[in-house]
Amino acid sequence: MFRELLTRKLAGIAKLSEEQLAALEAHYRLLSRWNRKLNLTSIHVLEDVVERHYCESVFLAIHLPPGRLRIADVGSGAGFPGIPVSIVRPDCEVTLIEARSRKAVFLREATRAASNARVLALRAEQITERFDRVASRGVSYEDLAPALKYLASAADLLTGAEEPAVSLGFRWSGPLRLPWGENRFLRSGERIEQPL
Repeated sequence: MFRELLTRKLAGIAKLSEEQLAALEAHYRLLSRWNRKLNLTSIHVLEDVVERHYCESVFLAIHLPPGRLRIADVGSGAGFPGIPVSIVRPDCEVTLIEARSRKAVFLREATRAASNARVLALRAEQITERFDRVASRGVSYEDLAPALKYLASAADLLTGAEEPAVSLGFRWSGPLRLPWGENRFLRSGERIEQPL
């Protein structure tokens, strides 16, 4: 059911291989089992899970620039958008950043077989490593502000209707409306370089 629904929702947007579909379905099954004990996601209806978690993450993955990228997924939670990005873009290295230790334990289990994904159980502002891009979904602009411009020179955010504040230090291109639901957008931006 998951695989068929995901394929239907992505029709005309992204064509995933059987291996990618199997990997996404395996993540969904693991998430469903763990979510009974941990509150990894409050979205439980299958169609909503597919659209909000998986389709949005795949949409971000296919809109990333080509080439090998080092991506930080800030506030990864249950692995969105980072795990689907690592599956759809195996050429990229994805670091899942999650400060809540219980969620980080889930992420480690979910990425055990992934050669291009790793987990850092830290707050984003504690990380000194630099990345090519930051991705995030469901994290407020206020919570992203302390670390966003220090982690990478480019960012891709899955957001609602509210526009990012100038204080984030990025110049944002026009938002891409997501094909599922209303008031859901992909916002990509480049860091504004400050004069010395």
